[in-house]
Amino acid sequence: MEHWITEFMESYGYFGILLLIAIENLFPPIPSEVILTFGGFMTTTSDLTIFGVVLASTLGSVFGAILLYGVGRLLSAERLEAIVVRYGAVLRLRPEDIRKADAWFDRYGPWAVFFGRLVPLIRSLISIPAGSSGMRFTTFLALTTLGSLIWNTALVGVGAAVGASWDVIVHYMDVYSNIVYALLAMGGIAAVVWYVRNRVLKGRK
Repeated sequence: MEHWITEFMESYGYFGILLLIAIENLFPPIPSEVILTFGGFMTTTSDLTIFGVVLASTLGSVFGAILLYGVGRLLSAERLEAIVVRYGAVLRLRPEDIRKADAWFDRYGPWAVFFGRLVPLIRSLISIPAGSSGMRFTTFLALTTLGSLIWNTALVGVGAAVGASWDVIVHYMDVYSNIVYALLAMGGIAAVVWYVRNRVLKGRK
């Protein structure tokens, strides 16, 4: 995949970077680390500039995030509640679970959107609950743009600084991503254990 990504960027320049980053937001397995660090390296061997690569990648990030925010708006808390009312027995969810999650995002959502843009996988998926919780679009847009700008600038800058050794940075970013995925998996398992334990305890009362 890395070879295809780098060839695409070499062929289409800024537009290729924008398009790949937008797709990366919709399909997280596409590694933004490769796109951004190689984009940084390209500023040392082509007419591309750091400013241009950061701008193109940030526009791509924001565009992809807006699409996922729109998906979240279609899956509003009210619609999710209606789904739970209908299929709650199968999903083992209750309407109040949706309301609690919505209230949590209303309280901590801005921080989650901003810092989520700095975490692999989460940086894409965080846009969906932002939309479903009804977060104000201007707030979502500002935080998404700022978080994306920081992430993109850092990786493009590193790619430009290390030059031809950009793939070494990708290796370290892969390690970072794998650690994040492992922590997310453990967190998911802990959440399931906590949920099942609470249901069992409530059943005994």
